Amino acid sequence: MQDNLLTGDKPMPFGVILKRTFRYIKPQLPRFIIAFILILLNVAFDVALPMFVSAVTDNLKSDHLVLTIIIGFAVGYIALGAVNQIVLYVLSMLLQKAGQSIVANIRIETYWHIQSLSHGQLDNMPVGSLVTRVASYTASLSDLFTEVIVKVIKNLLTIVGVYGMMLYISWQLALIMLAFIAAVALISFGFGKLIGALFRKERQYVSELNTYLNENLSGMKLIHIFNRQQYKELEFILKNENLRKSRYKVVMAFGIYRPLITLISVLATAVTFWLGVKFGLTSAMIVAFYLYLSRFFNPVQNLADQLNNLQKALTASERIFRLMDIQPAVRDLPDAQDIKEFKGDIEFKDVWFAYVGEDWILKGVSFKVKAGETCAFVGATGAGKSTILSLIVRNYEIQKGQILIDGKDIKQIKINSLRRAVGQMLQDVFLFSGTVKDNLTLGNYEFSDGEIAAACSYVGADGFIQKLPNGVDSELNERGENLSQGQRQLLSFARTVLHKPQILILDEATANIDTETEALINQSLEKMRNIGTMLVCAHRLSTIRRADNIIVMQHGEIVESGTHEQLLQNGGYYSKLYKLQVERQ
Repeated sequence: MQDNLLTGDKPMPFGVILKRTFRYIKPQLPRFIIAFILILLNVAFDVALPMFVSAVTDNLKSDHLVLTIIIGFAVGYIALGAVNQIVLYVLSMLLQKAGQSIVANIRIETYWHIQSLSHGQLDNMPVGSLVTRVASYTASLSDLFTEVIVKVIKNLLTIVGVYGMMLYISWQLALIMLAFIAAVALISFGFGKLIGALFRKERQYVSELNTYLNENLSGMKLIHIFNRQQYKELEFILKNENLRKSRYKVVMAFGIYRPLITLISVLATAVTFWLGVKFGLTSAMIVAFYLYLSRFFNPVQNLADQLNNLQKALTASERIFRLMDIQPAVRDLPDAQDIKEFKGDIEFKDVWFAYVGEDWILKGVSFKVKAGETCAFVGATGAGKSTILSLIVRNYEIQKGQILIDGKDIKQIKINSLRRAVGQMLQDVFLFSGTVKDNLTLGNYEFSDGEIAAACSYVGADGFIQKLPNGVDSELNERGENLSQGQRQLLSFARTVLHKPQILILDEATANIDTETEALINQSLEKMRNIGTMLVCAHRLSTIRRADNIIVMQHGEIVESGTHEQLLQNGGYYSKLYKLQVERQ
């Protein structure tokens, strides 16, 4: 699943986007109804103001009480304007509260949905695209609810109200203006179609650029090591140029559209003055008609400006909904059970698994691990060792066979329940920005300081933690870059022990550490064997010599199994691997 599947091949129908967006609007509907009433008042004030100007123009000809009348109209005009601004303030506050609440809910729902996706799905989704959806696209939706909707409605109502007043002043002149209105409508319709396609392309390039930046900034050290800065700069320039060209096309489209609407407005104004005199309108009526005509074309141009933001919001909505439409590949069955305690018996029954199609990574794998035993998996890279460990916690879904824990198919166990019972320690330890304590508890504040200290001591992590400036309250850099690989691994062990798992999984957890730290970790592993069933995948065979059972894999199949001594006596694949490692050492 690549980014194009997140965006879809065809545009999502406007009606579908509107219907789905309304679900988020519904809880805030009372605020939007009040806002609509305030918009009506605001439009009424706007429509009434030119009549004040017309009345003043009429009274300029009168000889009696001219100054008094003009002052009266001026005071009325100021009062009307002041009330109008108060209405606009209340309207803005209402929409901001409603809009920000809606966007916050969408952002939470989107993030929660991403968390529900399986590892297989997340593996094929660019991180930059997901970040763009949660952060950037929701910001576009914020503009939709706080500005775009109100301005579109206001402009449409203004157009209707102003044209009504034009009909009132001179229905003949107003009907002639329909030709100009039709021209504006046709041009705007065509422009809307064009700008929609351009915005979809622009958002695609924005997403691609964000994805590229996320990946390359994370891998900047590697770029420096291999001196590939110039090559990567050329790649960035290409993606940046795609975005620049797409944005330029948008600007060009608006650059043609706005002057065209302005030209039509100028022609309509000229026709108004020319025909106004012919139809016998007074100067006050011509002034009023002209003011209404200018107020008619301004909302049309404003609609064009809002069309820019509307298309951005619609494109953002579509991309968010495309993501939300992706159903999690691994889900709880309706009758799945929440298991509180596991004994730790594990069994694979004729398990077949492939990441893609029928390119089988595991081929009919069957084995049993008794509760409390330590079972190790060895074999060449790509043999399927890590895949077995990932399948136990349902990071991926198997195609054939069964995986049982305590005699129960893991598909009948709730995912949260399963993962709560299984502690996983991986080769690539991920640490978040924050304190050591934050990374140990992962936001679970139920753990006491005593429990945290005990977990660190249990795995031997307390030694280096105590040397940190503030102990467990010391701040870690992003990904824990201010710690060594061995220290990060010990924190991973402590984190796992703290969460009290009943089954332990170690996937190459000792691959990238020094000999001294390895000895410390091996001591920790011996202690951790007492916690529960342990499954270990390791290249260093010295770390698994005391395993109760060692399963040797080749090309997704089990080729032999037994204890360390038994496998050495067999003289098979394991024996060859062990002898090679001993010779290297």
